[in-house]
Amino acid sequence: MARKLFGTDGIRGKANTDPITAEIAMQVAMATAVQLKRGNHRHRVVIGKDTRLSGYLLEPAMTAGFVSMGVDVTLLGPVPTPAVAMLTRSLRADLGVMISASHNPYQDNGIKLFGADGYKLTDDVEAAIEKLIGEDLSPHRAQAAHLGRASRLDDERGRYIEYVKNTFPKNLRLDGLKIVVDCANGAAYKVAPRVLWELGADVISIGVTPDGTNINKDCGATAPGALQEAVVRHGAHLGVALDGDADRLMLCDEHGHVVDGDQIMALIARAFHQTGQLKGDGVVATVMSNLGFERFLHTLNLQMKRMPVGDRYVVDHMRSNGYNVGGEQSGHIILGDYSTTGDGLIAALQVLAVIQQQQKPVSEVCQVFAPVPQMLKNVRYKTQIALDGKPFLDAVRSAEDRLGKSGRILVRKSGTEPLIRVMAEGDDEKLVAAVVGDLCSFVEHLDTKSPAVA
Repeated sequence: MARKLFGTDGIRGKANTDPITAEIAMQVAMATAVQLKRGNHRHRVVIGKDTRLSGYLLEPAMTAGFVSMGVDVTLLGPVPTPAVAMLTRSLRADLGVMISASHNPYQDNGIKLFGADGYKLTDDVEAAIEKLIGEDLSPHRAQAAHLGRASRLDDERGRYIEYVKNTFPKNLRLDGLKIVVDCANGAAYKVAPRVLWELGADVISIGVTPDGTNINKDCGATAPGALQEAVVRHGAHLGVALDGDADRLMLCDEHGHVVDGDQIMALIARAFHQTGQLKGDGVVATVMSNLGFERFLHTLNLQMKRMPVGDRYVVDHMRSNGYNVGGEQSGHIILGDYSTTGDGLIAALQVLAVIQQQQKPVSEVCQVFAPVPQMLKNVRYKTQIALDGKPFLDAVRSAEDRLGKSGRILVRKSGTEPLIRVMAEGDDEKLVAAVVGDLCSFVEHLDTKSPAVA
């Protein structure tokens, strides 16, 4: 069953425009309640959000939708996405909702749905919800005496903080480490500094003054410049950057050099492998992960399984095949022993554990492999571009021939924005740059020749 409303990470778009309107949010809630009702017990959903202004629009709309269907709602307020996943299970809720557009600017917002097990809903379930949205749901509405109730959970942050701290080795502390943490003016602005401080670190916090419109603005995991500058200026040992909903992590070392998701996964995989904790004899990554990462795993007799972009596909493969480490180069790190979704804080603590055990500079600990030169460029499009059409496929084949067997090309449409992402990697950096530039120019040429996007 095809999905049109849901993308690779829930529903996302410009706030107060289709599909991110109060009307559609209410319809999504009503349809989801119908789809996921199981048994005659009193159903409950937990709803969290990040710090976007439009959260005040979507949260009450979804609450009204669920209440109208006889579902009780527990409101969490601003909390990380992984906290919603964790609390859905902890509170024995039937569904978890996170209102967030993750790393996008404040003008955007989105809806992510989690099942009772804390995992994101499958494509088929999302498609079934979409189908229900187009139907008359009035027969499913609760009678006046059986409407749902809404309440707020008082200790949601404290519960999540203790859960995260318990993933850190009991015999270790962060004493002696000066850490800059950038919370992107987002959902983790209160919990992340507390976790690090309570474990013993000297914490310098930035990106912790959300005003509804500054989430991810020149800060956080997707804009690490502020973190890099702060680490160097304060003489910190490292920096930790989260994105707007804290399911993504980037680090930087004492020199201000960025440590991406591939290096983080490589570090954790090697540490787990050495202690016998690694499951599945490898890591589940995506088509975007660096070839150097894959080569490094091979030196450990470990394998890399590549999935399409989107942490949901990584998680699905991990669950089906018994892996406990996976993620994306962009910083979604999934550690299956601890979390059902990407969790920037939990991943950061696993890296910090290795740093404390090795007692070496972060620049040495976190430079696990030599990355192959890789370039990614985004081309914003206005028209319908057929990436599977012969002209474009011929251009890609020509580029692959230029790179030879030691390189790789990936072209894909973003699942959340009108962007075409062109990536290439290979041992020859100049050739990689030339190939990416030529393909981007070809995409721009096609954009002027194709019919406009409806």
